[in-house]
Amino acid sequence: MNENNHYAIEARNLNIYYGNFQAVRDVNLTIQRNKITAIIGPSGCGKSTVLRAFNRMNDFILNSRVEGEILYHNKNIYDPDVDAVQIRRMIGMVFQKPNPFPKSIYENVAWGARINGFRGNMDDLVEETLRAAALWDEVKDNLKKSALALSGGQQQRLCIARALAVKPEIILMDEPCSALDPIATLKIEDLMRELSQNYTIIIVTHNMQQAARASDFTAFFTMAEDRAGVMVEYGTTNQIFTRPRDQRTEDYITGRFG
Repeated sequence: MNENNHYAIEARNLNIYYGNFQAVRDVNLTIQRNKITAIIGPSGCGKSTVLRAFNRMNDFILNSRVEGEILYHNKNIYDPDVDAVQIRRMIGMVFQKPNPFPKSIYENVAWGARINGFRGNMDDLVEETLRAAALWDEVKDNLKKSALALSGGQQQRLCIARALAVKPEIILMDEPCSALDPIATLKIEDLMRELSQNYTIIIVTHNMQQAARASDFTAFFTMAEDRAGVMVEYGTTNQIFTRPRDQRTEDYITGRFG
């Protein structure tokens, strides 16, 4: 068996540029299957850039360029013959600010499945994914109601359900709780833990406590002198937070707690 089969996705010698500016330098990162991996670090260190590279969302940014490889099922997702739309179906994304469509709760879940050619029982799929996103009991009697009428935390769980409806393998989350109150945040964290039994989750977060509570593995990024983002250290979350090997990791973690 190729060792890459142990991993959900793997970055090798990843360099990302916006025009002449190098945003990320020489990142090598292996993401374990069915685990939650947190990417932490100060603002501007390339966390979200790396996350977006995992499903080619950077393709939408003018003058962005990727060098190196991101291997998914032993294939570089940046190879010319790879369909980026298919990659984004298998590697879903949940954004910082909840962004439900201005449609009903039902249609928010059904829409993505429909355009991806789902031919099964849509009512069953909607219920299944809303249950998986821990939202069904709260909305089952109001499926025709506008998604925009939900609370922020409910909207974010609806966006997670929408991502799940197209049956991805990996879910990327870019600061999914930064716009939410502490109670809604804990609900999302509980949901992530439950989802990780069936999905691989990669989360970018500024919240040290969240990374420590919710993730299995943590990658710490910082900014080099030329402002390029570099990965300093990667390990189990317990090791990163209790026995960091690099002084920069320790300085960041201890300086930002509390």
